[in-house]
Amino acid sequence: MSEASPRGTYLVISEALRRGIAEGEISGPLPSEADLMRSHGVARNTIRRALKVLEAEGVLESAPGVGWCVAREGDRRSLAERMADLIIEDSLTIGDTYPSEANLCERFDVSRTAVRRVLANMEGTGLLATVHGKGRTVRALPPASGRS
Repeated sequence: MSEASPRGTYLVISEALRRGIAEGEISGPLPSEADLMRSHGVARNTIRRALKVLEAEGVLESAPGVGWCVAREGDRRSLAERMADLIIEDSLTIGDTYPSEANLCERFDVSRTAVRRVLANMEGTGLLATVHGKGRTVRALPPASGRS
């Protein structure tokens, strides 16, 4: 990057990556963070912030042992959205047992760490409750949304 951006350099980089993905120039695994640092002339934290923006939008996903990859074409919802929507998709009601961490990891093909982070958020927002020795239960239904 030769000039400072008023928007934030990480946003400019995330937009460039998003455009490359949309135009088909980028598919599958992304170049390494080191390669992205060199090509954009920025620090690792700037690249990581740009990647996190795209991850939050569901454009990219982190794959253990592979790095950052373009998210699968079918479902572009974030992991948090997919896990919350699972309550409705599986016809769970208040008091029903929510799937285990192992089941969620397999179902969404993500790491246990990612699942635990979302579960903690869901507990914090009151969607789930943990019953020690019995697992997690549905405490509230997710708000209706325009997602499909």
